[in-house]
Amino acid sequence: MTAPTGPAGHGLLTGKVVVVTAAAGTGIGSAVARRCLDEGARVVLGDSHERRLGETRDLLSLGYPGRVWAVPCDVTDEAAVRRLIDGAVARYGRIDVLVNNAGLGGNRPVTEMDDEEWALVLDVTLTGTFRCTRAALRQMIAQGGGGVIVNNASVLGWRAQAGQAHYAAAKAGVMAFTRCTALDVAAHGIRVNAVAPSLAAHPFLAKVISEAELDMLAAREAFGRAAEPWEVATVVAFLASDYASYLTGEVIAVSSQHP
Repeated sequence: MTAPTGPAGHGLLTGKVVVVTAAAGTGIGSAVARRCLDEGARVVLGDSHERRLGETRDLLSLGYPGRVWAVPCDVTDEAAVRRLIDGAVARYGRIDVLVNNAGLGGNRPVTEMDDEEWALVLDVTLTGTFRCTRAALRQMIAQGGGGVIVNNASVLGWRAQAGQAHYAAAKAGVMAFTRCTALDVAAHGIRVNAVAPSLAAHPFLAKVISEAELDMLAAREAFGRAAEPWEVATVVAFLASDYASYLTGEVIAVSSQHP
């Protein structure tokens, strides 16, 4: 089934400042950035790939002049995370939304996985989410409270898939982290939620999962295809907006796959 065309923006994030990690390239992060811009936000892009980050910033700036900024950020580096948050505040005066999109996967059975691979996936995907969330929450509280965190989890936090033990463990951790952090900051009027995509079309997937396996996973979806990145981004934008004012500690599956 062919994917539909993405909807037009409706000003859901007008006046908001949104920070998106791992936003370079053509994946979910850049789709989230574009959707937030479509909804009226000013957006700060973070990514560890400086060349691609600059290209993404320049491309988005053509359509949204004055509303896009970029700060190189490796989420495994605490100093880099602080520079991202401080840079966003220096540029736009505040932070209203953080989207934790940075994650690292792989495809290897546990029997062949070494400590370094396990640790790296968890450091980027889970601990990186923690580092960025902590920095953003401190800023939001200092601003007087209010704000939104949206984490990118995965249905693999719930479902089993061979070769994905490190990634699935990290994403399950992101889900638990989301729920607990939401309670930590509810008194400050800050909401923390997550999306859990099942299968989203992304060039990186082809590097870690074979074409045959991707076809098999797509066939399991009710629509017979992977989600387009913008289809995940629209759900992120909803969670970031005031339309989700009573949602916190929730993990929303972006999926058409059913057991």
